[in-house]
Amino acid sequence: MSTSQIAFLKGHGTENDFVIVPDPDNALDLPVPVVARLCDRRAGIGGDGLLHVVRSAAHPDARDMADEAEWFMDYRNADGSVAEMCGNGVRVFARYLQRAGFVADGDLAVATRGGIKRAHIDKDGDITVSMGRAVLPGSGVTVTVDGRSWDARNVNMGNPHAVAFVEDLDHAGDLFSVPPFSPQSVYPDGVNIEFVADRGPRHVAMRVHERGSGETRSCGTGACAVAVAAARRDGVDPAQTGAPATYTVDLPGGTLVITEHPDGGIDMTGPAVIVAEGVIDPSWVETMIG
Repeated sequence: MSTSQIAFLKGHGTENDFVIVPDPDNALDLPVPVVARLCDRRAGIGGDGLLHVVRSAAHPDARDMADEAEWFMDYRNADGSVAEMCGNGVRVFARYLQRAGFVADGDLAVATRGGIKRAHIDKDGDITVSMGRAVLPGSGVTVTVDGRSWDARNVNMGNPHAVAFVEDLDHAGDLFSVPPFSPQSVYPDGVNIEFVADRGPRHVAMRVHERGSGETRSCGTGACAVAVAAARRDGVDPAQTGAPATYTVDLPGGTLVITEHPDGGIDMTGPAVIVAEGVIDPSWVETMIG
């Protein structure tokens, strides 16, 4: 990793917060220990993850998407591991590109390891992201916390989710560590686990343990998975009814509105905010990679 001055920004979407590292030419290596330290809330800048902003043509994981999406969201979990996608991250990524002058209001394509995601920057400030289609594998898991167990629905939004409906969100426990689930073989690469409670018609609240990050204030792909799981539980399938289904999802950090369309496409609408920018001390980086 280059030890010249490294610019960064800090942003959040419904308080799912990120360190943003602009690197259009993919000149930075960003090894796992550096990412993990940058995301550390006491020893670094602090964040649920890191958004590495790279032109698609400059990154080997995104070159085949460069014709459709100029920008690649090279997303990392807070522990430094690579992740396929982050829904809140796409909104914050789009907000950064707008702030930097790379894009204007309107439509935007973003390359991710979960495929190309299309965003729309509304003039009122909210950002809508087309999150793709949910895949509903038949096999689910049983999640157990403090002696209580729930059957959790398997929903894949480009990354894996297990959605459990509970009477009280406190039943999820502290969510510092991964809630035990079985069989482990359903999610060999780990899973995001959502606990969901009803708040009203097509209105739910959730908490989430994000794979590689612990409990976060919000999870965009998780909110989409929750909305789809809630719709199926409620007997609603837009592909069958021919009408969109919209659910309001309350998270600890705010509210997202999720709409599933008859063609299976899912839209997520919510805020995205840039709160700070600065420069990372290169000597601090050297202590981790030297």
